[in-house]
Amino acid sequence: MRQSTSTTGGRTLSITSGLRGRHLPRRLLQLYAGLALYGASSALLVRAGLGLEPWGVLHQGLAGRTGLTIGVVSIIVGAVVLLLWIPIRQRPGLGTVSNVFVIGIAMDGTLAVVPDVHGLGVRIPLMAAGIVLNGAATGLYISARFGPGPRDGLMTGLHRLTGRSIRLVRTAIEVAVVATGFLLGGTVGAGTVLYALSIGPLAQLFLRVFAIPSDGGGSTVVAGSSPERAILRS
Repeated sequence: MRQSTSTTGGRTLSITSGLRGRHLPRRLLQLYAGLALYGASSALLVRAGLGLEPWGVLHQGLAGRTGLTIGVVSIIVGAVVLLLWIPIRQRPGLGTVSNVFVIGIAMDGTLAVVPDVHGLGVRIPLMAAGIVLNGAATGLYISARFGPGPRDGLMTGLHRLTGRSIRLVRTAIEVAVVATGFLLGGTVGAGTVLYALSIGPLAQLFLRVFAIPSDGGGSTVVAGSSPERAILRS
Protein backbone atom coordinates (compact mmCIF):
# COMPACT_ATOMS: atom_id res chain seq x y z
CA MET A 1 0.00 0.00 0.00
CA ARG A 2 1.44 3.37 -0.98
CA GLN A 3 2.09 5.70 1.93
CA SER A 4 0.19 8.97 1.92
CA THR A 5 2.69 11.79 1.57
CA SER A 6 3.05 15.31 0.29
CA THR A 7 6.40 16.53 -0.92
CA THR A 8 8.07 19.88 -1.33
CA GLY A 9 11.25 19.86 -3.34
CA GLY A 10 11.41 16.07 -3.07
CA ARG A 11 11.06 15.99 0.74
CA THR A 12 8.23 14.31 2.62
CA LEU A 13 6.02 16.74 4.53
CA SER A 14 4.39 16.18 7.89
CA ILE A 15 3.19 18.53 10.61
CA THR A 16 6.66 18.53 12.16
CA SER A 17 8.63 18.64 8.91
CA GLY A 18 11.32 21.28 8.89
CA LEU A 19 11.19 22.03 12.62
CA ARG A 20 14.96 22.03 12.87
CA GLY A 21 17.98 23.84 11.51
CA ARG A 22 19.78 27.07 12.29
CA HIS A 23 17.28 29.17 10.32
CA LEU A 24 14.25 27.83 12.21
CA PRO A 25 13.50 31.02 14.24
CA ARG A 26 13.56 33.17 11.10
CA ARG A 27 11.45 30.65 9.20
CA LEU A 28 8.80 30.54 11.92
CA LEU A 29 8.75 34.34 12.08
CA GLN A 30 8.29 34.57 8.32
CA LEU A 31 5.59 31.90 8.33
CA TYR A 32 3.38 33.60 10.90
CA ALA A 33 4.15 37.16 9.78
CA GLY A 34 3.32 36.16 6.22
CA LEU A 35 0.04 34.45 7.15
CA ALA A 36 -1.02 37.38 9.35
CA LEU A 37 -0.15 39.85 6.58
CA TYR A 38 -2.07 37.73 4.07
CA GLY A 39 -5.20 37.97 6.21
CA ALA A 40 -4.71 41.70 6.74
CA SER A 41 -4.18 42.35 3.03
CA SER A 42 -7.31 40.39 2.17
CA ALA A 43 -9.22 42.54 4.65
CA LEU A 44 -7.96 45.67 2.87
CA LEU A 45 -9.41 44.32 -0.38
CA VAL A 46 -12.73 43.83 1.39
CA ARG A 47 -12.71 47.43 2.63
CA ALA A 48 -11.74 48.72 -0.84
CA GLY A 49 -14.86 47.07 -2.25
CA LEU A 50 -13.50 46.87 -5.80
CA GLY A 51 -13.20 43.10 -6.09
CA LEU A 52 -11.58 40.34 -4.04
CA GLU A 53 -9.13 37.55 -4.77
CA PRO A 54 -10.87 34.36 -6.07
CA TRP A 55 -11.27 32.54 -2.76
CA GLY A 56 -12.13 35.82 -1.05
CA VAL A 57 -15.14 36.18 -3.36
CA LEU A 58 -16.40 32.80 -2.14
CA HIS A 59 -15.70 33.60 1.51
CA GLN A 60 -17.53 36.93 1.28
CA GLY A 61 -20.50 35.35 -0.46
CA LEU A 62 -20.79 32.63 2.16
CA ALA A 63 -20.36 35.15 4.97
CA GLY A 64 -23.25 37.20 3.61
CA ARG A 65 -25.50 34.16 3.42
CA THR A 66 -24.62 32.63 6.80
CA GLY A 67 -24.16 35.69 8.98
CA LEU A 68 -20.68 34.50 10.00
CA THR A 69 -17.67 36.79 9.72
CA ILE A 70 -15.58 36.42 6.59
CA GLY A 71 -12.61 35.30 8.69
CA VAL A 72 -14.61 32.49 10.31
CA VAL A 73 -15.87 31.42 6.89
CA SER A 74 -12.26 31.39 5.63
CA ILE A 75 -11.30 29.06 8.49
CA ILE A 76 -14.24 26.73 7.83
CA VAL A 77 -13.60 26.59 4.08
CA GLY A 78 -9.88 26.01 4.69
CA ALA A 79 -10.68 23.11 7.02
CA VAL A 80 -13.10 21.58 4.49
CA VAL A 81 -10.53 21.90 1.71
CA LEU A 82 -7.95 20.29 3.98
CA LEU A 83 -10.26 17.30 4.42
CA LEU A 84 -10.24 16.93 0.63
CA TRP A 85 -6.50 16.22 0.89
CA ILE A 86 -7.31 12.79 2.37
CA PRO A 87 -8.61 11.09 -0.82
CA ILE A 88 -5.89 12.68 -2.96
CA ARG A 89 -3.18 11.46 -0.54
CA GLN A 90 -1.73 14.76 0.52
CA ARG A 91 -0.20 15.31 3.95
CA PRO A 92 -0.21 18.76 5.58
CA GLY A 93 2.77 20.59 7.01
CA LEU A 94 2.86 23.10 9.84
CA GLY A 95 2.31 25.91 7.35
CA THR A 96 -0.77 24.17 5.97
CA VAL A 97 -2.53 23.86 9.31
CA SER A 98 -1.43 27.34 10.43
CA ASN A 99 -2.76 28.77 7.16
CA VAL A 100 -6.27 27.59 8.00
CA PHE A 101 -6.48 29.51 11.28
CA VAL A 102 -4.07 32.46 11.18
CA ILE A 103 -5.35 34.05 7.96
CA GLY A 104 -8.98 34.05 9.10
CA ILE A 105 -8.13 35.44 12.54
CA ALA A 106 -5.93 38.18 11.05
CA MET A 107 -8.61 39.06 8.53
CA ASP A 108 -11.33 39.55 11.13
CA GLY A 109 -8.93 41.45 13.38
CA THR A 110 -8.02 43.86 10.58
CA LEU A 111 -11.64 44.41 9.59
CA ALA A 112 -12.41 45.26 13.21
CA VAL A 113 -9.95 48.18 13.21
CA VAL A 114 -10.06 49.40 9.60
CA PRO A 115 -13.26 51.39 8.95
CA ASP A 116 -15.35 51.44 5.81
CA VAL A 117 -13.97 53.81 3.19
CA HIS A 118 -15.76 55.90 0.57
CA GLY A 119 -14.65 57.51 -2.65
CA LEU A 120 -12.40 56.09 -5.36
CA GLY A 121 -9.58 58.38 -4.20
CA VAL A 122 -9.27 56.18 -1.11
CA ARG A 123 -10.59 52.86 -2.37
CA ILE A 124 -8.20 52.52 -5.34
CA PRO A 125 -5.00 53.05 -3.27
CA LEU A 126 -6.40 50.68 -0.62
CA MET A 127 -7.01 48.05 -3.28
CA ALA A 128 -3.48 48.49 -4.66
CA ALA A 129 -1.99 48.27 -1.18
CA GLY A 130 -3.97 45.09 -0.48
CA ILE A 131 -2.70 43.40 -3.65
CA VAL A 132 0.95 44.40 -3.11
CA LEU A 133 0.87 43.36 0.55
CA ASN A 134 -0.76 40.08 -0.45
CA GLY A 135 2.16 39.42 -2.79
CA ALA A 136 4.61 40.22 0.02
CA ALA A 137 2.71 37.92 2.37
CA THR A 138 2.84 35.10 -0.18
CA GLY A 139 6.59 35.52 -0.54
CA LEU A 140 7.05 35.52 3.23
CA TYR A 141 5.15 32.35 4.07
CA ILE A 142 6.21 30.31 1.03
CA SER A 143 9.87 31.19 1.69
CA ALA A 144 9.47 29.72 5.18
CA ARG A 145 9.15 26.24 3.59
CA PHE A 146 6.54 24.76 5.92
CA GLY A 147 4.25 23.45 3.19
CA PRO A 148 1.55 24.90 0.90
CA GLY A 149 -1.77 26.26 2.07
CA PRO A 150 -4.81 23.95 1.89
CA ARG A 151 -6.14 25.50 -1.32
CA ASP A 152 -2.76 25.37 -3.08
CA GLY A 153 -2.25 21.80 -1.93
CA LEU A 154 -5.62 20.86 -3.39
CA MET A 155 -4.46 22.22 -6.76
CA THR A 156 -1.15 20.37 -6.73
CA GLY A 157 -2.80 17.18 -5.47
CA LEU A 158 -5.38 17.22 -8.27
CA HIS A 159 -2.61 17.99 -10.75
CA ARG A 160 -0.71 14.91 -9.59
CA LEU A 161 -3.84 12.73 -9.48
CA THR A 162 -5.29 13.71 -12.86
CA GLY A 163 -2.13 14.45 -14.82
CA ARG A 164 -3.62 17.78 -15.95
CA SER A 165 -1.44 20.87 -15.94
CA ILE A 166 -1.26 23.10 -12.85
CA ARG A 167 -2.51 25.96 -15.02
CA LEU A 168 -5.63 24.04 -16.08
CA VAL A 169 -6.40 22.73 -12.60
CA ARG A 170 -5.87 26.13 -10.99
CA THR A 171 -8.00 27.89 -13.59
CA ALA A 172 -10.84 25.38 -13.28
CA ILE A 173 -10.92 25.60 -9.49
CA GLU A 174 -10.68 29.39 -9.33
CA VAL A 175 -13.32 29.95 -12.03
CA ALA A 176 -15.68 27.67 -10.11
CA VAL A 177 -14.84 29.43 -6.83
CA VAL A 178 -15.34 32.93 -8.25
CA ALA A 179 -18.57 31.99 -10.02
CA THR A 180 -20.00 30.38 -6.88
CA GLY A 181 -18.94 33.29 -4.71
CA PHE A 182 -20.40 35.84 -7.13
CA LEU A 183 -23.73 34.01 -7.21
CA LEU A 184 -23.73 34.08 -3.40
CA GLY A 185 -23.11 37.82 -3.36
CA GLY A 186 -19.32 38.10 -3.26
CA THR A 187 -17.64 41.13 -4.84
CA VAL A 188 -16.09 40.67 -8.28
CA GLY A 189 -14.56 43.69 -9.96
CA ALA A 190 -11.41 45.43 -11.10
CA GLY A 191 -9.58 44.25 -8.00
CA THR A 192 -10.29 40.63 -8.90
CA VAL A 193 -8.83 41.05 -12.38
CA LEU A 194 -5.84 43.10 -11.19
CA TYR A 195 -5.12 40.53 -8.50
CA ALA A 196 -5.17 37.67 -11.02
CA LEU A 197 -2.77 39.50 -13.33
CA SER A 198 -0.31 40.74 -10.73
CA ILE A 199 -0.14 38.23 -7.89
CA GLY A 200 2.21 35.84 -9.72
CA PRO A 201 4.88 38.45 -10.58
CA LEU A 202 4.56 40.07 -7.15
CA ALA A 203 4.95 36.77 -5.34
CA GLN A 204 7.98 35.85 -7.46
CA LEU A 205 9.57 39.20 -6.58
CA PHE A 206 8.99 38.79 -2.86
CA LEU A 207 10.13 35.17 -2.92
CA ARG A 208 13.54 36.54 -3.88
CA VAL A 209 13.37 39.32 -1.29
CA PHE A 210 12.52 36.97 1.58
CA ALA A 211 14.40 33.83 0.45
CA ILE A 212 16.02 31.93 3.32
CA PRO A 213 19.19 29.93 2.60
CA SER A 214 18.87 26.21 3.17
CA ASP A 215 21.03 24.64 5.85
CA GLY A 216 23.12 23.20 3.05
CA GLY A 217 23.67 26.67 1.52
CA GLY A 218 21.84 28.44 -1.28
CA SER A 219 18.18 29.28 -1.55
CA THR A 220 15.92 26.31 -2.11
CA VAL A 221 12.91 28.59 -2.44
CA VAL A 222 14.04 30.58 -5.44
CA ALA A 223 15.95 27.80 -7.16
CA GLY A 224 13.82 24.84 -6.18
CA SER A 225 10.84 23.15 -7.83
CA SER A 226 8.34 22.88 -4.98
CA PRO A 227 4.56 22.66 -5.44
CA GLU A 228 4.30 26.29 -4.32
CA ARG A 229 6.73 27.35 -7.05
CA ALA A 230 4.75 25.38 -9.62
CA ILE A 231 1.60 27.25 -8.64
CA LEU A 232 3.30 30.63 -9.00
CA ARG A 233 4.58 29.72 -12.45
CA SER A 234 1.12 28.69 -13.64
